Amino acid sequence: MRARRLMVLGTGSDVGKSLLVAGLCRAYARRGLKVAPFKAQNMSNNAAVTADGGEIGRAQALQARAAGLPPVTDMNPVLLKPDTDVTAQVVVQGRVHARLSAADYQRRKPALRPRVVESLDRLSQGRDLVLIEGAGSGAERYLRPQDISNMGLASAADLPAVLLADESRGGVTAAVLGHHLLWTPAERARVAGVIVNKFRGDPAIFAPAAADIRQATGWPVLGLLRWSEAARALPAEDSLALDATRAPGRGLVVAVPELPRIANADDLDPLSAEPGVDLRWVRPGHPLPAEAAVVVLPGSKSTRAALNVLRAEGWDIDLRAHVRRGGRVLGICAGFQMLGRRVCDPDGIEGPPGETAGLGLLDVETVIGPAKRLSEIAATDAISGTRVSGYEMHMGVTTGAGLRRPWLRLDGRPEGALSADGRIAGTYLHGIFGSGAFRAQWLHAMGGAGSAEDHAARIESMLDRLADGIEADLDLDALLDLAR
Repeated sequence: MRARRLMVLGTGSDVGKSLLVAGLCRAYARRGLKVAPFKAQNMSNNAAVTADGGEIGRAQALQARAAGLPPVTDMNPVLLKPDTDVTAQVVVQGRVHARLSAADYQRRKPALRPRVVESLDRLSQGRDLVLIEGAGSGAERYLRPQDISNMGLASAADLPAVLLADESRGGVTAAVLGHHLLWTPAERARVAGVIVNKFRGDPAIFAPAAADIRQATGWPVLGLLRWSEAARALPAEDSLALDATRAPGRGLVVAVPELPRIANADDLDPLSAEPGVDLRWVRPGHPLPAEAAVVVLPGSKSTRAALNVLRAEGWDIDLRAHVRRGGRVLGICAGFQMLGRRVCDPDGIEGPPGETAGLGLLDVETVIGPAKRLSEIAATDAISGTRVSGYEMHMGVTTGAGLRRPWLRLDGRPEGALSADGRIAGTYLHGIFGSGAFRAQWLHAMGGAGSAEDHAARIESMLDRLADGIEADLDLDALLDLAR
């Protein structure tokens, strides 16, 4: 049995495709359907370890959770992890394929289409429904000859589609009509209707616009999705879609410099959700706040480049002043590597070959190599006595005397490093703050207080709220009838 399939195309990036698919996965799963998410190509440095030992974008991992499934590599067969403005690590079906320039990738991309269709077909077996997320705008004509993720995929796999537009940006009618203009008659015929996202106000006011869209395109407006506050609590697709509008908090100040190519920024989401934590993402051009109790160096896809930016911004000076005042520092993954004496990349895995001096706050050094460690972890930390869960996802081997003083001991295995005074810590473990008991004891050690709420349970609750809103605003039976 092959699943029915439906594609969600968008009028642009960040119009809500990922969250709509997540909410639909949860809504249809609650109805007893075997549903799975799919995105042919994702560009994100936020990635997740899969049950079959690979990696995919975290948006697809969230959608898998919404569907009640473990994430697998077929859900996102092509993942681009940018390390500069024009180059990216290309991950194909969960494994590192190459590091390519944008131009080289465009030339090679059509050859990946069979792998994409293969993953989609495999994912479709034995299921009732596969919901397929497009990428960015669905009608960029200059990308169409090489397209594997929008109409190129829809044509190759014979997929029906709905078009999602974002009302909060304005210009919904123009965006929809522009896509209709740019698509061929055969492509237009694949679109069954339009969904308008992030709608506020009286739906009756939108009726003339819906009539204009129907008259100009033949596409009905299938529903107006109201603004969902639950979406704010769910992991963001893009690292720099950080909650800039979040009001200043009260309590323990945790500062996080916005380094380039931030990877797995959702590591900090559980801290941001704590009412007793004031998590501050520090933008370039601003100093690290002197009142910070803790500075966290997050993961990055380009460790040496991040070190260069950290110095160019003067954050290394701020960091040393912070340490002299008795402040604490935590480095996660690439942040851990930056805390050491040096980072070497002899083969040019993340950029030009060479080495860069680290911050020298931990007695370790790292050599970046081609092997990538991908591992899910659930263990007990012998030092704190609490359960810890998370995952490793990094390229590079860290050595040095500092490892003799590990930050954690996971079921007896040493993990990370800790300075002699206990104020500087580094770890390769992503997602560590999702463990409520561990987060609470860590915040207590930092001089704060935590709720010990299980972050996974919070995400589940938000997914249910997201699905509730979608069920209220869309006719799910009619939408399901569009799939084939």
